[in-house]
Amino acid sequence: MNIFGTTISNLERGLDFSATKGKAISQNIANVDTPNYKAKNVSFKDAFADAKMKSLEAYRTSERHIAFRRSESHPGVFNYSNLRYRQDGNGVDMDKEQSDLAANQIYYNALVDRVSGKFNSLQNVIKGGR
Repeated sequence: MNIFGTTISNLERGLDFSATKGKAISQNIANVDTPNYKAKNVSFKDAFADAKMKSLEAYRTSERHIAFRRSESHPGVFNYSNLRYRQDGNGVDMDKEQSDLAANQIYYNALVDRVSGKFNSLQNVIKGGR
């Protein structure tokens, strides 16, 4: 029984997505001078589809039925394989990465603020409104 509803678990998934996106952006910034490094990005669409598959459970009546498979890689992370910004083959645009980092930080902080508000509401209910 889930006493908190789905809100906190959805916020948790959003925080996971933001953390994964932050890691990809950090790797891109760290490898800005690495020759032939291809920039990574995180797709919300792919991460959302993967999250839906993880929550989807199937009942199989026979071993011959196809089982749902979960990917073991990071959900939604992909490389820009044909992208080159410089002569050395590096595909990192530093301006774009800094912009994405700022947007992701705002998104992350908003989610943390919302989770904090949910827990404060629960604490208020537990204390009886005092």
